[in-house]
Amino acid sequence: MPNADLEIKTINPDLEASQFIIQPPAVQSGDGENVATDESQRGDVSSSVSSQKSTSLPRIKIIGTGGTIASKGSSSSQTAGYHVDLTIQELLEAIPDISNICEIEYEQLCNVDSKDINEEILLKLYSCISESLQRFNGIVITHGTDTMAETAFFIESTIDSGSVPIVFVGSMRPSTSVSADGPMNLYQAICIASNAKSRQRGVLVSLNDQISSGYYIIKTNANTLDSFNVRQGYLGNFVNNEILYYYPPAKPLGCHKFKLPLQPGQTSLNLPKVVIIYSHQSISPILVELAGKRCKGVVIATMGAGTLPEAVNSACMQLTIPVVYSKRSMEGMVPVANLPLPPSDPRSKIIASGYLNPEKSRILLQLCLNQDYSIDLIRQVFRGVYGG
Repeated sequence: MPNADLEIKTINPDLEASQFIIQPPAVQSGDGENVATDESQRGDVSSSVSSQKSTSLPRIKIIGTGGTIASKGSSSSQTAGYHVDLTIQELLEAIPDISNICEIEYEQLCNVDSKDINEEILLKLYSCISESLQRFNGIVITHGTDTMAETAFFIESTIDSGSVPIVFVGSMRPSTSVSADGPMNLYQAICIASNAKSRQRGVLVSLNDQISSGYYIIKTNANTLDSFNVRQGYLGNFVNNEILYYYPPAKPLGCHKFKLPLQPGQTSLNLPKVVIIYSHQSISPILVELAGKRCKGVVIATMGAGTLPEAVNSACMQLTIPVVYSKRSMEGMVPVANLPLPPSDPRSKIIASGYLNPEKSRILLQLCLNQDYSIDLIRQVFRGVYGG
């Protein structure tokens, strides 16, 4: 239901750079003229947020990228085949009143399905977050759930947020669904980003009343509301406007921070190309050989905890580029002991992923290669996640 207590004003109508501020409506004087209630209403659009009641509230930046949370279907029962089409006004109007919780600024970075998040958008998001850390007490990012885990992992690996919580949020049902989860998820994410208990926890994910670590989280179900229901990284819950953490503030153990070597005017991350190969019965070593000719690194979703047919192991050992052994299974890890050659063998370019799945292993290997890390340094980074 629309929130009549807040007024949304457009700073820049261009979708690629659109920004909005939420502020109380102008108060009318006795002669009927509108009276500005704060600096932003007097023309200073750089004054990013305004509050109805207090200037001491936390300042929250919301960055929109699209996803199901910004989608509409053709009927209230449609939960598949919908399209990203929700305006920023509709998204904000659908959530409960937050004027007593925080002051916010919203920027529409892009409006796409998360399957279309690429290195250009990742660079925009990285830059937007980096620029916002010094100005805001918390950051909320609306994002599609399909690749949310990858983006959250990338941001945790490349940005030191200090005490500022960075909260990713999405939904599993479009806004037009009879029981849409997006508005409540967004409301909870804003509350979590505004709460002092969320400080010093790094990147978080807020979905379905659950608070999780963005570094560990993975999507476990393609359809249900509890699509991020995993053991690793489960930090707390949001229940009846209460934020309940089970552990004191801490950031992911073993998370290696990378400084991106960006150039002025750069429009894409331009990370080294790394491909993922999914193993299966009768997998051909030709796949490994082809990847070795075209890529800077390879990640293999192995069977079990690092097992592959001997012919595929042999093909991997012949490559001169790094090869990371990850796993097909959702839980568990690939230990160093299951590699075909020990790390001490100078011939080996094969690295154990530890507990990282193939998608996150790919990102971590790309970041290592982007820094021109040696094979020994890459192993050291993966040791942080119990691989190497």
